[in-house]
This record gives sequence, C-alpha cells and structure tokens, in this order.
Amino acid sequence: MEALKQGADALFILLGGVMVLAMHAGFAFLELGTVRKKNQVNALVKILVDFSVSTVVYFVVGYGVAYGTSFFIGAEQLAAKNGYELVKFFFLLTFAAAIPAIISGGIAERAKFWPQLIATALIVGFIYPFFEGIAWNQHFGVQAWIKAYTGDEFHDFAGSVVVHAVGGWIALPAVVLLGARYNRYRKDGQISAHPPSSIPFLALGAWILIVGWFGFNVMSAQTLDKISGLVAVNSLMAMVGGTLTALLLGKNDPGFVHNGPLAGLVAVCAGSDLMHPFGALAVGAVAGALFVVMFTLTQNKWKIDDVLGVWPLHGLCGTWGGIAAGIFGAQSMGGLGGVNFTAQLMGTAMGVVWALVGGIVVYGLLKVTLGLKLSPEEEYEGADLTVHKISATPDREVSW
Repeated sequence: MEALKQGADALFILLGGVMVLAMHAGFAFLELGTVRKKNQVNALVKILVDFSVSTVVYFVVGYGVAYGTSFFIGAEQLAAKNGYELVKFFFLLTFAAAIPAIISGGIAERAKFWPQLIATALIVGFIYPFFEGIAWNQHFGVQAWIKAYTGDEFHDFAGSVVVHAVGGWIALPAVVLLGARYNRYRKDGQISAHPPSSIPFLALGAWILIVGWFGFNVMSAQTLDKISGLVAVNSLMAMVGGTLTALLLGKNDPGFVHNGPLAGLVAVCAGSDLMHPFGALAVGAVAGALFVVMFTLTQNKWKIDDVLGVWPLHGLCGTWGGIAAGIFGAQSMGGLGGVNFTAQLMGTAMGVVWALVGGIVVYGLLKVTLGLKLSPEEEYEGADLTVHKISATPDREVSW
C-alpha cells in the first residue's frame, strides 16, 4: 500500500507539472496574439528559451535555495520513492519558470534578447526561490514570526503572491527602466495605438492558461490524499467572476474579456483551498475590475508601456489575492479559517517589496552594463527579423 501511495503521488504531481508546463504555451500565444505581427516569432522563442534557462538554473541552484535539496547525488537516491522528489522539482520548476514568462509580456516588442536571458537566470536562480523558501519552506523563521505576531502563518496555497505578485512586481521596474516602445507616446500628447495582431491567438493563449490553471491550483496539494474539490470549484468561480466584470467594465473588448479570467485565477490562487465558492466569485470579480481599471490607467494616464498589462494582471491581482485570502478565507466570511488579514497583509507586503527591489537591481544593472532596449531601427524592423532573421509568415520563398 505504501508503494502504491508513492506511485500515485508521483503520478499526481507529474500530471500537475505537465498541465502547468502546457500553460507556457498559453503564455506564448497570449503574447504572440497581443504584440504586432513583426514580433510574433520573438514571443514564441522567448518563452521556450526562458523556460529552458529556468530549468537548468532552478535544477542547479534555485530549488536548493528554496528547499535545501541538492541533485548532486547518485541516480539511485534520486529514484527513491518512485522519484517523487524529482517530479516535485518538475512541478515547482513550472511555477518558477512562470516568472520570466510573466515579465516577457511586459517588456515585449523592444527588449534585447540576451540580456533578458541573463535576467531570467538571476531571477529564477536567486530572487524567486529566496521568497519561495520563506513562504513555502519556513526559511529564516519568518513564518514562525508572523504566526507569533498575528496568530496565523502567511497563507498562499498556490502562489497568488509567491508566483504572480512576485512576477508582476519584478516586471514593473523592468518595464519602466526599459522605457516605452518608440513612438508609443508622442510629443504632442497623442498615444499611438498598437492593436493586437491576432485576437484568435490571444484567445487561444488565454484558454490554454485557463485549462492549465486547474493543474496549477488543484495539484498544489502535491499529494493525492490532500486533493480538494473545493480548490477546483473556487478556481472555476473566480475565473468566471473575472470574466464577467472584465466584460462589463471593458465594454466587450476581447482583450479585456480574455484577460479577465486570468485576473480572477491569479487572485484566487492564495485562498482557493479556504474560501467558499461565493467568496471566490467575489475575489475573481474584483480582480477582473482591478485589471481593466489599472491597465487603462497605466497605459493611457501614467504612460507605462506594459504591453500585456502584466503588472496589473499579475502584480496587482496577485497582491489582491494574497490579501483577499485573509478576508474570504475567514470563517466569518464562509471560509474554512486558519488565516487572518494581518498575516496576509504582512506576507504579501514582504513579497511585493522583495520583488520590487529585486527587479530594480537586476534590470538596473543590466541597463547600465549591456543595455536593455533595441535601437529605434531594430525596433522599427521588428524583433523577428532583427533577432531571429525570419518573420512569422515569410513573404518570400526560395525557389529552386
């Protein structure tokens, strides 16, 4: 029976890893559909290569930083207990690799290729796993201190703060330091429209992310005996809540409609194992509204050229999700309890500050050393031809 449990747990978390791995295709197609046609190849290549760099760095360094586990041992030891520790690494790697995938959408269309890969290595190797270890592995006694002060630990079941808020708040200084796309904000005060190149691809990316998210959230239980149908239903309710408010406030704009469910899912991650489904619906609805309002504000009023709106979507909605777990997870709001507002506020604030500082340091150093931005000529030509020497749909074919 023990061997059967070990095998079932390994299969369970492996399936979760595969589902979250598939979400990276969603990141790729969401970015591909949002950027202009001349940057579609770059979007696809960035996501795949970022994932590959993340895998190597997280295997060698990052996983050890977060969990103190080293893979520099024999294969016999690695295969013990059906290799559960290895598939757990795979599952958590897909979370870690989401950070550069999130950032990629914010800096799209004008970022240099190789400096971003260096940023990926630093973020996945050190910045992300440092906070991951605090939130999910009791590092430095921070959780114990929060519990002693508030009565409960900081709770983030599936990463509203650890993954999404951290990714979004790292992306903010990256976007600001990079600067807007050339001619996006004109000297006469006019804003140059850069409409999505493909609504169908944008929608495909959103749907892939939505489906994969049920692995992201439900499989965060990490063992089969801890699986919760409540997590699945709460994820569903938050998704539709985000969709409907984005539909209404976004005035039926397909870009908002397809990012609305993602906003809801980002926000529900932290408390998806605690909330009542009606609470999850409310959390998702607020997140959908938050995304529409803040995306419009950052793009049009503050003139922050965050192409996919990753700071509002992941940074702000993730922050809201961390705090919302302390509200709607409470028994007085129909939740299971074991969490409180103060603990959630403290843990969420720590994640935001750490990510913001990390983003400033990494992208600030890269800006003064290697540079972050393509030249005006390269950006005008497009990253596809400039970086990869081929467009998404080559007009000319070689004839023999």
